[in-house]
Amino acid sequence: MGLRIQTNMAAISAQKVLGVQQKRQEHASQALASGTRIVKAGDDAAGLAISQGMNAQVKGMQMARMNSFNAVSAIQVSEGGLNEISNILVRLRELGIQAASDNIGDKEREFLDLEAQNIIQEADRIAKTTTFGNKVLLDGSGGSQTFHVGAFGGEENTITYDLSSDATSGAIGIDGLSVADKGSARDLLETVDEAMQNVGAMRANFGAIQNRLEITTNNLDTQIENLSAAKSRIADTDIARESSELASAQVLQSAAVSVLAQANQSQGVALKLVG
Repeated sequence: MGLRIQTNMAAISAQKVLGVQQKRQEHASQALASGTRIVKAGDDAAGLAISQGMNAQVKGMQMARMNSFNAVSAIQVSEGGLNEISNILVRLRELGIQAASDNIGDKEREFLDLEAQNIIQEADRIAKTTTFGNKVLLDGSGGSQTFHVGAFGGEENTITYDLSSDATSGAIGIDGLSVADKGSARDLLETVDEAMQNVGAMRANFGAIQNRLEITTNNLDTQIENLSAAKSRIADTDIARESSELASAQVLQSAAVSVLAQANQSQGVALKLVG
């Protein structure tokens, strides 16, 4: 090959290699800085589409998980109110048994009845004021509640339960009860037993719903973990590989710069023949 001054083929080749190594270095640097293997769509178009779909699904499941947690919270608030009402019924039953015996007099029964009337009012107040957000939970006005607990649309991604439990004193039959005399006290016992059965049925319903929601939450946790792992394998940066790629590109880039410098100097040899 002859010596030429106008076209420096060695320099052109070195510049080409230098450009390739510079792109490798830039890509590796971006991948390491961003944490994602796919810096631009051209790196892996299919992988980008799949990972974006998985990311949307994971985000949806995370919000569905939050919905499930909120539903469990509402159930726990409801069950907590029913627990207090149940404790009141137990105390009311104790007062009825005490007032039905002749070991106390009419004066003492007045005191017992005073307590009975107060705790009946408190049970009614609890039922009417137990709320979650702006929803009253125990006065029968809750109705049917639907929670979205999936990442997609469709009824199979929702859970619906009945929140129309009515634990007010009138609904469970304790409104107007009295232990002011022995007869009223004995009549109270049967009514309170029925009320306790009704409240127990409400609590059992809430417990069943809570168990279902907790299973739903556990399933969402498992799906989020598995989908996140799958997305990571597709889109996340392999730090070891990209670090090696960056080091290799830097070494070859330095070599290309040295070769380019020598190529630029090589044309000076031709000048010695002219002169």
